[in-house]
Amino acid sequence: MRIKYRIGVMPGPWPAGAEGRDLLWRFIDLCERTEIDSVWFSDRLSSPTPVLEPVTTMAAVAARTRRLKFGPSVLVAPFRSPVVAARELEMLDYLSGGRALPAVGIGVEQEREFRAAGVPFRERGRRTDEAIRIMRRCWSESDVSYDGEFWTLDRITVLPRPVQPSLPLWIGGNSEAAMRRAGRLGDGWIPSFITPAQFRVGVEKTRAFAAEAGRAVPGDHFGALVNFWLDDDPARARAAAAPFIPRGRVDEATLAACTAFGPAEVLAERLEQYVAGGGSKFIVRPMGPPERMLEQLERLAAEVIPAFHRR
Repeated sequence: MRIKYRIGVMPGPWPAGAEGRDLLWRFIDLCERTEIDSVWFSDRLSSPTPVLEPVTTMAAVAARTRRLKFGPSVLVAPFRSPVVAARELEMLDYLSGGRALPAVGIGVEQEREFRAAGVPFRERGRRTDEAIRIMRRCWSESDVSYDGEFWTLDRITVLPRPVQPSLPLWIGGNSEAAMRRAGRLGDGWIPSFITPAQFRVGVEKTRAFAAEAGRAVPGDHFGALVNFWLDDDPARARAAAAPFIPRGRVDEATLAACTAFGPAEVLAERLEQYVAGGGSKFIVRPMGPPERMLEQLERLAAEVIPAFHRR
């Protein structure tokens, strides 16, 4: 199988108010006219800084573009009815002509968000597994009936079907449970804040879980989210990124090994480390001042993406 190597982007820190609305359109237009492959949006119910709601924002991307692919990174499955989520995602694929890249996960470990959604925090993993099974059936079957732990369906048909014959479902998360979910239920694995060495092990485990389930994850459906900031001076790049890096998710050693702050060559080398571990699809996020995000994406599109996409 010939593997295609691709880089998509996730917006970095986002400004509030009218400034943020204007930035969205400029962000989308820049991605559409360059070789950036896809755009991705986080899913949070509560955040101290602005976060664009993924489903409505993906609809805006679909309407404004003709080439650009898009996805959530990741859609928090326990927050939604799986039938509603399946319908939203397949409509995005249908209306965009087959450009949707669905990705789901259990969400961040912020119990208050689950309380706000009316979902017990301890059920998030089991709900996600059940939601995946239901969504996949809704995309390919008619008169779906299902009697599970959390949802019951009686002859549900969701139309129109997605344009992509088999809508690929990526699974987010760094834990072994996420790897097991990707291997047994998903079509790809896309973790974040994970070192290249950890990523290599995760790819091997995901493939093993898939084999145990009598299936396989496609060889070109492994990737990672990488935070970056481009500057010819690495110290200046780290200083620009420092106020925006989410602390507490991983230790400093892991953070240093899974980010890329410095010249374009630093990001290219970091991506190659993930490629060596089995990755081919990447989401990169400029981690720095919002007013400089477009400048970063221009540099990314000019200095990193062309060679990577042609490798």
